[in-house]
Amino acid sequence: MSASNLPDNALLRGLTQRRIGRRDALRISGLSALGAALAACGVQGRARPGAAASAAPDVVEKFWSGKTGTGHVDFASWPLYMDPKHPQLKQFTQETHITVTYKEVIQEMGPWFAKVQPLLAADQSIGYDLMIITNSIQFAQFRDSGFLAPLDHARLPNFAKNAGPAYAKEAFDPGNAYSVPWASGMTGIAYDETRTKRPITKLADLWDPAFKGKIGMFSDTQELANFGMLKAGINPDKSVSDDWQRAAKELTKQKPLVRKYYDQSYIDALSNGEVWITMAWSGDIFQKNLSDGTNFKFVIPEEGGTIWTDNMTIPITAKSPVDAITLIDFFYRTDIAAQMAEYIGYVCPVPAAQAQIRKDAAKKSGDDKASLLEVANSKLIFPPTSEYAKLHYYVSFDNLDDQQSFSKTFDPVVLG
Repeated sequence: MSASNLPDNALLRGLTQRRIGRRDALRISGLSALGAALAACGVQGRARPGAAASAAPDVVEKFWSGKTGTGHVDFASWPLYMDPKHPQLKQFTQETHITVTYKEVIQEMGPWFAKVQPLLAADQSIGYDLMIITNSIQFAQFRDSGFLAPLDHARLPNFAKNAGPAYAKEAFDPGNAYSVPWASGMTGIAYDETRTKRPITKLADLWDPAFKGKIGMFSDTQELANFGMLKAGINPDKSVSDDWQRAAKELTKQKPLVRKYYDQSYIDALSNGEVWITMAWSGDIFQKNLSDGTNFKFVIPEEGGTIWTDNMTIPITAKSPVDAITLIDFFYRTDIAAQMAEYIGYVCPVPAAQAQIRKDAAKKSGDDKASLLEVANSKLIFPPTSEYAKLHYYVSFDNLDDQQSFSKTFDPVVLG
């Protein structure tokens, strides 16, 4: 889906001091990791009767009919996606008397799916009522296998009121049938203008021989493939195998110019001058500039960039779905969304949180106020609508054969 379908004022707040970011703790789950996990476990999604890309009203009614609260939620999340003191969860418990056990147990999507799939396939609880999963290959496997509970939007009034309206148009989950966003991030180009000696505006700059040996690209094949396709004039959202071959050729031509295919270490390579121009994640560059006083530039290239979304979902076997959906809706309160965005440092799906940030800043003074205003006013944090129109999600796959073909096409670029 093009990010023209995202909110006009989608919000991102970074931290006021340097910490390890969401992407420092893990890489986006790549196809190589997925293949290893599936090969080891013999895991594939298995379609259930009635599983579909969108949930029919009778399916929603059937799931939620007769369900009542238990007073507790077990929440599975990623590292660094909540203040370790869990102030929002404490507030939720104080207001609702629903307790929450929050665990950072998800490190990559492939291994997570492999871990919980046998239980879900056997209609057994995975021990969690709420889990955050990425718009990835595994999201489709969870959905198409019937492993995600259909959401009852009558129980999500804050989401209906405060979510950016275009989030209902996400291609991977139309109408938010099974998920609502937790946070998003963007992949573009970062560069040190003191070294490049000119502004960077295009993907073509990553193919410029003038920067030979000073170019960084991501080792994650999903990220790398998107940039190869966009360089070749291909829309990743609608690509097929022939397009992947064209993109791989573009990336192979670029390979002699590339210093290295990086994971999170790209940020250090940019800092020490090892690279001058590199693929980058928006939140990393914002946090680096804010905490270290650097002035690295971040741009969504003219040809396009990537957006990813992590989403709140309820496993079909959840013991406390009513409490879980109550917690989901709590996070869509404007005040809570603003607090979460400040800690997480990535795109927030509640546009009104931006005004809340400014209200928070007005109550502060000195460095605290300046830091909040820097977040609220940053074009990197609040890109204009024209930037969102250039963003795309990762390639989606209809079957395992396509996944394997994709991996075989792009793995040699990184590994060869």
